Amino acid sequence: MAQLAQPVRGMRDILPPQGELRRRVANAILDIYARYGFELIETPALEALEVLLGSGGGENEKLVFKILKRGERLDEELSRGGELSDAGLRFDLTVPLARFVANHLNDLPMPFKVAHMASVWRGERPARGRFREFVQCDIDIVGEPSAAAEVELCSATLDALSGVGVQGCTVKLNDRRLLRAVVEKYLGPLEDPTPVYIELDKLERDGPSAVRRYLDGYDAAGVEGLLEWLEQGDIDAAPPETSEALKATLRSLADQGYAAEFDAALVRGIGYYTGQIFEVRRPDIGYSLAGGGRYDGMTARFGAPALAMCGFSIGFERVCDLVDPALFGRGQHRVAVTCANEDELMRSLAAARARRARDPGTVFNVVRRARNARKQQEDLTKLGYSEVLDGKEFGRQ
Repeated sequence: MAQLAQPVRGMRDILPPQGELRRRVANAILDIYARYGFELIETPALEALEVLLGSGGGENEKLVFKILKRGERLDEELSRGGELSDAGLRFDLTVPLARFVANHLNDLPMPFKVAHMASVWRGERPARGRFREFVQCDIDIVGEPSAAAEVELCSATLDALSGVGVQGCTVKLNDRRLLRAVVEKYLGPLEDPTPVYIELDKLERDGPSAVRRYLDGYDAAGVEGLLEWLEQGDIDAAPPETSEALKATLRSLADQGYAAEFDAALVRGIGYYTGQIFEVRRPDIGYSLAGGGRYDGMTARFGAPALAMCGFSIGFERVCDLVDPALFGRGQHRVAVTCANEDELMRSLAAARARRARDPGTVFNVVRRARNARKQQEDLTKLGYSEVLDGKEFGRQ
């Protein structure tokens, strides 16, 4: 007997009723974003490698799934030992958004508030809760340079999480300008601090001893001072303009009733951030549920003006794991019609169409009756069908 084919390692199938739950969670989040005025867009899964690489995506750029050229172009590159790929699957939604804005700048209102929900791919080592394909749910504000963008993004994200029953969350904030000032205070001037951010971002996961090893090329006393600051950091270590803007964000969120706090150890190991950064945490969970920050000027990479840009991304997979299905109820009333033969199927299909027109809030699902009717009924119940009707009678309606 042939062995059953399995999904590629790190990928997964989504079965019902989980697929229906995910749809409802996604719709609930997007509905809340729409109430804030965020407009929904879509971008291609594939982007040119020149878009993805050199974007400041940190270690994610090393995890890009590259797509081979095809036909004569591939043969030509093989013959001369050239570059075999010119496109790849997106590793996040931020870089494609910057390319999108640059391409369509004349067609977009400014400031532009955008929602973007789609799959992304990273060729990382699969682990529990970590997949090579997963969904991100992003909101971004383009063209607003003040901390009002940060405040609204944090507010909308916390409201979206609360709207799907994920309560008790706190948004933690820091600022890359503050981090850079502190890193260079202890490690000296750096042309590009991103490699240091990447290692510091592993502090919570791997611990101080591991980070010391990662940074063994720097002055040991400086590394110790930096680690100590991350544990006890002071918001006023930043230049006054930076610290005041960060305090203003925290104050505004608190005034609106949101839980928000400064976190000196918040780093985020992505290079493109230029200002405030933030994550959503819950005390009983050892990982973030959402993350983001300001990444001004990314549009300049694609030939457009260097626009103010700020975004927040919900980890959709992690949130779905926390959602209580009972919160969403059973949704629409669901009726299954089981038929003994083709004649019953045809009559019931016509009757179901008429019933859907009269009762648009009800699902009518016409199927052939299985040999094991008991198991079929159990399966339909699992899918949320509260009624199972006989097609012989239903088709006469």
